[in-house]
Amino acid sequence: QLDYCASLKNLETVSEKENYKFIQGDICEPDFIKQLFETEKIDIVLHFAAQTHVDLSFWHALEFTYVNVYGTNVLVAAAYEANVEKFVYASTDEVYGGSTDEEFDESSPKRPTNPYASSKAAAECFVQSYWERYQFPVVITRSSNVYGPHQYPEKVIPKFISLLQQNRKCCIHGSGLQRRNFLYATDVVEAFLTVLKEGKPGEIYNIGTNFEMSIAQLAKELIHLIKKTSSESEMEHWMDYVKDRPTNDLRYPMNSEKMHNLGWRPKVPWKEGIKKTIEWYKENFHNWKNSEKALEPFPVPEPFAQLSGP
Repeated sequence: QLDYCASLKNLETVSEKENYKFIQGDICEPDFIKQLFETEKIDIVLHFAAQTHVDLSFWHALEFTYVNVYGTNVLVAAAYEANVEKFVYASTDEVYGGSTDEEFDESSPKRPTNPYASSKAAAECFVQSYWERYQFPVVITRSSNVYGPHQYPEKVIPKFISLLQQNRKCCIHGSGLQRRNFLYATDVVEAFLTVLKEGKPGEIYNIGTNFEMSIAQLAKELIHLIKKTSSESEMEHWMDYVKDRPTNDLRYPMNSEKMHNLGWRPKVPWKEGIKKTIEWYKENFHNWKNSEKALEPFPVPEPFAQLSGP
């Protein structure tokens, strides 16, 4: 769709490949999606299309519901009609809600605490119903936070990196004690390839990592790497605590044993992944026209385009 967080510059390295094709369109347009399946001979669908920024979801809950739930409905219905071999729905660890001690496995109940996670949880139910009703081969994945090159800088890691590279402070929501698990992008790609090959229809798979860090720790780590300092007082100088978001889950600890049994484990160590990510943003921060806007502590609520759905 080329929404605000998209940039075709991110695809320049693959745009000349023979097995690559880019078609601009919106999953919320049933006629367009139906035509796509009729003309493109699609046999596998990896469904990543979504509104994903939690902070923004509090302002635009209806838009998130429309794109993430209705759009998923349109896509899974068209894929079913086209009789595709496998439909993989990329969900999130956030559907479980927060936990301080309990480790979530795929059978844990869904307790989402923000509009983004709620819309992803609802979409999961629609996808799963196609397996229950028609034995349509759907697979659902729930992943930890992903980081790496090409990510729009509204997400915490590229945001902190970009702020520090511009000599600005990291804006930390609330106490900064919220902990997150971070997976490097290439590890997640490997996970999806594994699910495509080995994932069983009707199943859910957690794509997680044991690597976990608090947001305040993350800021200090990046300050150390970018500002070359280890002094606590100097680190504090680069940290700016702002008010918290309306709900901010403390942790999302996931058990990924099921993925390990398929033969997947994360391989990229944090030190290597974060180094590559910092280098990339040095050169490519302006890949998006509106990248500066992404660095505000909170998203600036603007009216979304008028909904044109049913």
